[in-house]
Amino acid sequence: MAKTRILVIEDERDIQELVRYNLEREGYEVRGCLTGEDGLDAIRSFQPDLILLDLMLPGLDGKEICRMIKRDESTADIPIVMLTARGEESDIVAGLELGADDYVSKPFSPKVLTARVSAVLRRSRSGAAVGDESEKVISIHDLVIHPGRHEVLADGDPIVLSVTEFGILYFLAGRPGWVFTRRQILRGVHGENHPVLDRSIDVQIASLRSKLGAWGEMIETVRGVGYRFTE
Repeated sequence: MAKTRILVIEDERDIQELVRYNLEREGYEVRGCLTGEDGLDAIRSFQPDLILLDLMLPGLDGKEICRMIKRDESTADIPIVMLTARGEESDIVAGLELGADDYVSKPFSPKVLTARVSAVLRRSRSGAAVGDESEKVISIHDLVIHPGRHEVLADGDPIVLSVTEFGILYFLAGRPGWVFTRRQILRGVHGENHPVLDRSIDVQIASLRSKLGAWGEMIETVRGVGYRFTE
């Protein structure tokens, strides 16, 4: 059975080697690149299942690399976990707006990093949060959400979503009429141990609504509480 491939685009050699060592211990096949330009070339040749992307890179920075990956149909589905130097909210939000699925702030615990990588890969494969409902296809009028295929069809047309956007849609649409706080949505999609950044949910729901077009109106804002998928 082929190993899961992870591409690490990180310009600090010590951090890159630390990440490589810990991920290889978990059984992943890992390739590292020091620049964004080399990373783009490696995506084509290595065909990674997940990308760990440092935002602060020489030359093409991580934000531009993320933008280019998500604009290309052949790479748009690859989940991206950002590595942020300062953990500043503005950096995290900027990366999420470009389509990244999660983030890990430096300095980080190798156990936390491997756990977050594993969680994003699990969501990528299942297309939904883990649990008894993980294989349930949701059909609401002409909107079909298929977790096994990680596929969303609106009026028969496919909609390309990031792993996290898909998880949010599946979480909300699976419980129409229920109101969830941002914290509950984060926990439902990412798991209990994920740090809370309320604005990350706002950013990803805004992107989700935009991609869904008219269907995006079914995700309602409940002022002072959170969000719900209309009944």
